[in-house]
Amino acid sequence: MDLVIRSSKIHVYGCYTKRPIRRKTRIVEYTGPRITVKQADALYDGKPETYLFGLTRSKLVIDGTGIAAFINHSCDPNCEIDEIKGRIWIFALRDIKAGEELTYDYNLYDGDDDAPCHCGAANCRGTLYTEEELAKKKRRAARKKSSKKSRRAA
Repeated sequence: MDLVIRSSKIHVYGCYTKRPIRRKTRIVEYTGPRITVKQADALYDGKPETYLFGLTRSKLVIDGTGIAAFINHSCDPNCEIDEIKGRIWIFALRDIKAGEELTYDYNLYDGDDDAPCHCGAANCRGTLYTEEELAKKKRRAARKKSSKKSRRAA
Protein backbone atom coordinates (compact mmCIF):
# COMPACT_ATOMS: atom_id res chain seq x y z
CA MET A 1 0.00 0.00 0.00
CA ASP A 2 1.34 3.45 -0.86
CA LEU A 3 1.17 5.21 2.50
CA VAL A 4 3.13 8.20 3.73
CA ILE A 5 3.50 10.01 7.06
CA ARG A 6 3.25 13.80 7.03
CA SER A 7 1.87 16.73 9.03
CA SER A 8 -1.76 16.46 10.09
CA LYS A 9 -4.42 18.99 11.09
CA ILE A 10 -5.77 16.41 13.53
CA HIS A 11 -2.61 15.62 15.48
CA VAL A 12 1.04 16.41 14.68
CA TYR A 13 1.55 13.62 12.10
CA GLY A 14 -0.90 11.50 10.17
CA CYS A 15 -0.93 8.63 7.71
CA TYR A 16 -1.99 9.48 4.15
CA THR A 17 -2.61 7.36 1.08
CA LYS A 18 -0.80 8.17 -2.15
CA ARG A 19 -3.40 6.39 -4.26
CA PRO A 20 -7.16 5.81 -4.09
CA ILE A 21 -8.35 2.98 -1.86
CA ARG A 22 -11.58 1.12 -2.47
CA ARG A 23 -14.14 0.48 0.26
CA LYS A 24 -13.49 -2.72 2.28
CA THR A 25 -9.82 -2.89 1.23
CA ARG A 26 -7.43 -4.22 3.86
CA ILE A 27 -4.95 -1.34 4.11
CA VAL A 28 -2.32 -2.04 6.75
CA GLU A 29 -1.65 -4.07 9.89
CA TYR A 30 -1.15 -2.38 13.27
CA THR A 31 2.24 -3.77 14.28
CA GLY A 32 4.68 -3.56 17.15
CA PRO A 33 5.89 -5.53 20.13
CA ARG A 34 3.26 -7.29 22.22
CA ILE A 35 3.64 -6.39 25.86
CA THR A 36 1.60 -6.89 29.02
CA VAL A 37 -0.64 -4.15 30.34
CA LYS A 38 1.63 -3.96 33.39
CA GLN A 39 4.66 -3.39 31.14
CA ALA A 40 2.74 -0.77 29.16
CA ASP A 41 1.72 1.03 32.36
CA ALA A 42 5.35 1.16 33.51
CA LEU A 43 6.64 2.18 30.10
CA TYR A 44 4.15 5.01 29.62
CA ASP A 45 3.59 6.16 33.21
CA GLY A 46 3.21 9.94 33.14
CA LYS A 47 3.44 10.13 29.35
CA PRO A 48 0.39 11.73 27.71
CA GLU A 49 0.66 9.86 24.40
CA THR A 50 0.90 6.17 23.68
CA TYR A 51 0.49 4.02 20.62
CA LEU A 52 -0.97 1.08 22.51
CA PHE A 53 -3.67 -1.09 20.99
CA GLY A 54 -5.60 -3.51 23.21
CA LEU A 55 -6.30 -6.99 21.93
CA THR A 56 -9.58 -8.81 22.47
CA ARG A 57 -9.38 -11.80 24.83
CA SER A 58 -5.76 -11.11 25.64
CA LYS A 59 -3.75 -9.62 28.46
CA LEU A 60 -1.38 -8.16 25.89
CA VAL A 61 -1.35 -4.87 24.02
CA ILE A 62 0.48 -3.89 20.86
CA ASP A 63 2.98 -1.08 21.35
CA GLY A 64 2.58 0.42 17.89
CA THR A 65 5.78 1.01 15.96
CA GLY A 66 4.63 0.67 12.35
CA ILE A 67 3.06 3.13 9.94
CA ALA A 68 -0.45 2.28 11.23
CA ALA A 69 0.45 3.87 14.59
CA PHE A 70 0.23 7.23 12.78
CA ILE A 71 -3.39 6.77 11.76
CA ASN A 72 -5.27 9.42 13.72
CA HIS A 73 -8.66 9.30 15.41
CA SER A 74 -11.76 10.80 13.83
CA CYS A 75 -15.38 10.81 14.96
CA ASP A 76 -16.21 10.51 11.23
CA PRO A 77 -13.58 7.96 10.16
CA ASN A 78 -12.79 6.58 6.71
CA CYS A 79 -11.32 3.35 8.15
CA GLU A 80 -12.21 0.75 10.74
CA ILE A 81 -10.34 -1.85 12.74
CA ASP A 82 -10.83 -5.59 12.58
CA GLU A 83 -9.02 -8.10 14.76
CA ILE A 84 -8.37 -11.30 12.84
CA LYS A 85 -6.65 -14.19 14.63
CA GLY A 86 -4.99 -11.84 17.10
CA ARG A 87 -3.77 -9.41 14.44
CA ILE A 88 -5.12 -5.86 14.05
CA TRP A 89 -5.97 -4.76 10.51
CA ILE A 90 -7.16 -1.41 9.21
CA PHE A 91 -9.84 -1.58 6.51
CA ALA A 92 -11.40 1.16 4.37
CA LEU A 93 -14.95 1.99 5.48
CA ARG A 94 -15.57 3.84 2.23
CA ASP A 95 -13.72 4.77 -0.94
CA ILE A 96 -10.75 6.95 0.01
CA LYS A 97 -9.22 9.49 -2.36
CA ALA A 98 -5.50 9.77 -3.07
CA GLY A 99 -3.91 12.25 -0.66
CA GLU A 100 -6.59 11.74 2.01
CA GLU A 101 -5.60 11.19 5.65
CA LEU A 102 -6.55 7.78 7.04
CA THR A 103 -8.55 7.82 10.26
CA TYR A 104 -10.48 5.46 12.51
CA ASP A 105 -12.50 5.92 15.68
CA TYR A 106 -10.20 5.00 18.59
CA ASN A 107 -13.17 4.15 20.81
CA LEU A 108 -11.10 4.43 23.99
CA TYR A 109 -12.62 2.43 26.80
CA ASP A 110 -10.33 2.97 29.75
CA GLY A 111 -8.08 5.55 31.30
CA ASP A 112 -8.26 8.32 33.82
CA ASP A 113 -6.92 11.18 31.74
CA ASP A 114 -8.84 13.43 29.39
CA ALA A 115 -8.52 12.46 25.76
CA PRO A 116 -9.76 15.47 23.77
CA CYS A 117 -10.59 15.01 20.10
CA HIS A 118 -9.35 17.45 17.49
CA CYS A 119 -10.74 15.75 14.38
CA GLY A 120 -12.89 18.69 13.32
CA ALA A 121 -15.72 16.45 12.07
CA ALA A 122 -19.25 17.88 12.08
CA ASN A 123 -20.28 15.05 14.44
CA CYS A 124 -17.22 15.36 16.71
CA ARG A 125 -18.02 14.20 20.25
CA GLY A 126 -15.01 16.10 21.63
CA THR A 127 -13.25 13.04 23.04
CA LEU A 128 -11.54 9.83 21.95
CA TYR A 129 -13.61 7.89 24.50
CA THR A 130 -16.71 5.91 23.56
CA GLU A 131 -20.13 7.19 24.59
CA GLU A 132 -20.34 4.23 27.00
CA GLU A 133 -17.02 5.12 28.65
CA LEU A 134 -18.11 8.76 28.98
CA ALA A 135 -21.28 7.61 30.75
CA LYS A 136 -19.20 5.41 33.12
CA LYS A 137 -16.85 8.30 33.88
CA LYS A 138 -19.84 10.54 34.62
CA ARG A 139 -21.33 7.93 37.01
CA ARG A 140 -17.96 7.47 38.78
CA ALA A 141 -17.57 11.22 39.20
CA ALA A 142 -21.11 11.50 40.60
CA ARG A 143 -20.45 8.66 43.08
CA LYS A 144 -17.17 10.28 44.14
CA LYS A 145 -18.90 13.63 44.66
CA SER A 146 -21.72 11.98 46.63
CA SER A 147 -19.20 10.08 48.76
CA LYS A 148 -17.31 13.30 49.60
CA LYS A 149 -20.57 15.00 50.63
CA SER A 150 -21.47 12.05 52.87
CA ARG A 151 -18.08 12.15 54.61
CA ARG A 152 -18.35 15.92 55.22
CA ALA A 153 -21.83 15.52 56.70
CA ALA A 154 -20.66 12.84 59.13
